[in-house]
Amino acid sequence: MSEIILTIEGVDPVALYGENNVKLKLLKEAFPEISITARGHNLKLSGDKKFTQKAKAKFELMVRLLKENQELSVDTVRDLLDGENPFETRLNNGSADLIVHGRNGKEIRAKTPNQKLMVHATEKNDIVFAVGPAGTGKTYTAVAIAVRALKNQLVKKIILTRPAVEAGESLGFLPGDLKEKIDPYLRPLYDALDDMFPVDKLKFFMENRIIEIAPLAFMRGRTLDNAFIILDEAQNATTLQLKMFLTRLGPSAKAIITGDLSQVDLPFTQQSGLRKCIDLLDNLEGISTVYLTPEDVVRHRLVKEIIKAFEAMEEKALAKKMKEKEERDEKKEEEKKKEKD
Repeated sequence: MSEIILTIEGVDPVALYGENNVKLKLLKEAFPEISITARGHNLKLSGDKKFTQKAKAKFELMVRLLKENQELSVDTVRDLLDGENPFETRLNNGSADLIVHGRNGKEIRAKTPNQKLMVHATEKNDIVFAVGPAGTGKTYTAVAIAVRALKNQLVKKIILTRPAVEAGESLGFLPGDLKEKIDPYLRPLYDALDDMFPVDKLKFFMENRIIEIAPLAFMRGRTLDNAFIILDEAQNATTLQLKMFLTRLGPSAKAIITGDLSQVDLPFTQQSGLRKCIDLLDNLEGISTVYLTPEDVVRHRLVKEIIKAFEAMEEKALAKKMKEKEERDEKKEEEKKKEKD
C-alpha cells in the first residue's frame, strides 16, 4: 500500500482540475485501481505503489503542461492519459515543426514542407513573400509565426492588414462605425487569432493595441517598428500600395506578405503589384519568397482536387490562346508573302 501527497504550486487548481473537475475525473477514470482525492492545493493518491507512481507521473505532466502553455485542454489530458507524452512527441517530431502553443494548449505546427519553409524563411529573413493557392495555410501559418515572436518577446506588437478591395478601400458609404465597416474584410485574421489566444487575453491585446488589425490604407504615413507585420491577400494590392507598405518597416520589424496570384479581385483598370514586387525584390538580401502548391492544401480533401481542376482549365485556356496567337501570326506572315509576290 502506497500513499502519495502532491502539492500543487505555480498553477491554478481550477485550471488544472477543469470545470466541474472534468480533468480530475479523467485521471480517476484512468486509474480505477487507486483512490485519488483532491483538497485545495493537495492531491492524495492511495493504493498499489505501481499505480500510484504511474498516476503521479501523469499528474506531474499535467501540471508541467499547464505551467508551460498557460492552458490545459480536456483533449490534451485525454491524449496524455492514453499514453502520449507531449514532450517526447515534440522531441521525436523535431521542434522545427512546432510553431506555437495556441488556445487550450493546442500545438500549432507547420504541417507541410512549404509551411516549414515559411517558418525557416522568417527566421533568416526580415521580409518573406508566401505565395500559393487557397487552403495552403499561408495566413494561418503567418499569424502563428507572428504570435510566437510576440510570446517570445522578439517584438512588442503584431499588426495584421489586408486591402479592403471589395469596398474599394472607400469605406465611408458602408453602414456602422469604423470597426463595423472593416471587420468583414478582416474576419480571416480574427479567425486565426481566435485559435492562438484565450478570449480574455486576445481582448486585452486588442484593447491595448498590442495586436492591431486594420485595412492596408490605414498603414500610410506610419513607421512600424518592434513589430511583426502581416500583409494578407497581397495580390489585391497595387505596386504603389505594396511600396507604401514595405517602406513603413522600421529597423526592428519583420513582415510576411501572403497572396494568391490566381485570385486577383482588383478592377480591370488596376494590376496586382505582388508579382512585380517579388520579381523586383527577391534577389535582395533579407528578402525571401516561398511558393506553396496544391500539395500544401490543409482544408477539405476536395479542395486540393478543385484547385488542380481550375489550374488545368486555366492552362488549357492559356494553351488555346497561344495557339490562336500563333495561327494569327502565321496568317499575317502568309499575307505579307502574298503582298510581296
